[in-house]
Order: sequence, then structure tokens, then C-alpha cells
Amino acid sequence: MHGNDALTALLWSFVLVLARVSGVVALVPVPGWRKGPDAARIACSLGLTAALFPVWPAPPSVNPGIGEFAGWILSECFFGLVLGVGVGFVMEGFTLAMQVLGLQAGYAYATTIDPSSDADSSVLQVIAQLASSLLFFSFRLDAELVRSLAASFEKHPAGVWMGDWGQAKSLLALGADMWKTAFRLALPVLALLVMLDVCLALLGRVQAQLQLLTLAFPAKMLVTLVTLAALAGTLPAVFRQQTEGVVFLWAK
Repeated sequence: MHGNDALTALLWSFVLVLARVSGVVALVPVPGWRKGPDAARIACSLGLTAALFPVWPAPPSVNPGIGEFAGWILSECFFGLVLGVGVGFVMEGFTLAMQVLGLQAGYAYATTIDPSSDADSSVLQVIAQLASSLLFFSFRLDAELVRSLAASFEKHPAGVWMGDWGQAKSLLALGADMWKTAFRLALPVLALLVMLDVCLALLGRVQAQLQLLTLAFPAKMLVTLVTLAALAGTLPAVFRQQTEGVVFLWAK
């Protein structure tokens, strides 16, 4: 009888850890991940769950009721989703900045296929997604995510975490930081584009015969590319600053 209880407790621990890991895997914004085979995502979740075996927690109860067990699963899934959303906020800041720039710089007319959704997206957005994904792996945020998952079972045992206001505020702060990061990256380029528009408008007033409309789009696109190339060296520092907020959220 004791052996059956131990086996049942091990099974509940596996299910709870799998629920938390699956919540993270479902929302990690890696290009092509959501469009990949379902079997690959399932295998990744099972592999991470098995790798976390040394920190599998004991379930709160060996014989839970249906309602109690459903509450455990919802709690674990929500915890994993919070971790995944934090990563998404970091990477979406870059995409949002390029979305703001794309319309003003004229790149909204040039679209390509977004590898994460197979939908049409502007060229700058796809470049930003790929760059943020490279930074995600360059800073070993994937390993930090696994370490945070392992540490979370000590600070928030499986089946007893239902969220708190402190983590909710941290998550909202990450959302606000996403917008701040996007505007910090986009405003320098937007300022140059506004200055270029003013110069072209003044030149058009001086020489009304000049067909400046045909020069406006190429000039804007060239200025945007040159400015983004000059600002490319600051992207790792901005990404590192954003990841510190995510790691702080995971550590809470």
C-alpha cells in the first residue's frame, strides 16, 4: 500500500511539473516554434520535465479530489505562462519599435513572411524578431529559464502557488518596459525622419518644380537603414537591461 502511494505521488509530481513546463514552452517566442510539429513541442516539454526530476516536488495531497487537482493544474499552467509572457515582453519590444518605424520609413510597402506565424509582416519586423531571437540564445536566456524553473519549485511548490500582487506588478512593469524600449529605439530614427520631411518641405517651397515625392521614399529608407546600422551596437545592452527585469520576475 505504501508503494502504491509513493507511485501515485510520483505521478502527481510529474503531471504538475509538466503543466508548469508546458506553460513556458507554449509562449516562448522562438521563430518557427509555434508552427513546428506538435510532437516536437510535446517532446521538448517531456524532456524538460524529465531533466527537472531532481527538483520534482511532493504533491500537497496523494489522493486529491477532481476539483482540487484541477486547481493544481490551473495554478501550474498560469505560473508557466507568466514566465513565458515575461520573455515575450522582452522580445516584442524590438518588434514593436520596428513596427513604428516601418510605416514612417516606407517599409510598410515591402512585406515578407513572418516565420512565427506565416503571415505577411514588414521586413523590419522580421529582422527585429530574428535579431531578438539571436540575442535570446546569445545571452543564454534559455539556460536561465531552465534554472529559474528548477528554483521555482523550491520557492513556489507545485499545487500551492496561485499568484500574488507583487508578481503581477512586476509583470505589468515588464509590459511598460516593452513600450519604453520600443520608443527608445524608435524615437531617434523618427526624429531624423521628421527632420528629413521638414527639409524636403522647405526645398519644395523654394523649388516648386522639383519632383521631391519620388525622392522622399528612397531618402527615408536610406536614412532609416543608416541610423539602424549605427544603433545596432546598442541592441545587446538594451536587451541585457530588459532581461534583468525578466530574471528578477523569475526569482520572485
